Amino acid sequence: MVKEPRAGRVKTRLGRDIGLTTAAWWFRHQSASLIRRLRDPRWQITLAVAPDAEGLTSRVWPHDLPRTPQGAGNLGDRMGRIMRHMPPGPVCIIGADVPGITRAHVHTAFRSLGAHDAAFGPATDGGYWLVGLKRISPPPPTLFQNVRWSTEHALADTRASLPHHRIATVATLSDVDTAQDLPPLRVGRGSDLTA
Repeated sequence: MVKEPRAGRVKTRLGRDIGLTTAAWWFRHQSASLIRRLRDPRWQITLAVAPDAEGLTSRVWPHDLPRTPQGAGNLGDRMGRIMRHMPPGPVCIIGADVPGITRAHVHTAFRSLGAHDAAFGPATDGGYWLVGLKRISPPPPTLFQNVRWSTEHALADTRASLPHHRIATVATLSDVDTAQDLPPLRVGRGSDLTA
């Protein structure tokens, strides 16, 4: 899930700490790096974009990747819509603001769906960076209902919205919501700075 990286539209909590333009710049580069890292022939990446019209035509994201609009509503409404409209088979949704995601993490999540109905990648703040569903039947209508988004209860509430489902848990990672969550900058080879 990606948002058009415009100042004031994306990472606004981070923007309160480091400035809205800098926060949008960080998200643009973080999400571009994530997309490059996660390209793999074992799965198809589809960008769920927001805002819908602007995201579908944006030149920020790679043109070769399919896109789907997130649509209206809260995070649960948007993720539920994605889960219901993707082609048949397992689907994992990830956030683009998690610097530590690797192909190995995504592979582990997809593998866990072989023996489980759902998979979660917990975030250190009580939310989650990944949700996956096996999707051998339609997602339950309770999925993402009564979730207290952007709180330490988001993961527990979402798990509760999947009664009678076998749920796997993969690696716990940190997302970036505030300046304290930013990974330290490292000096790479040459003059590049990488986060």
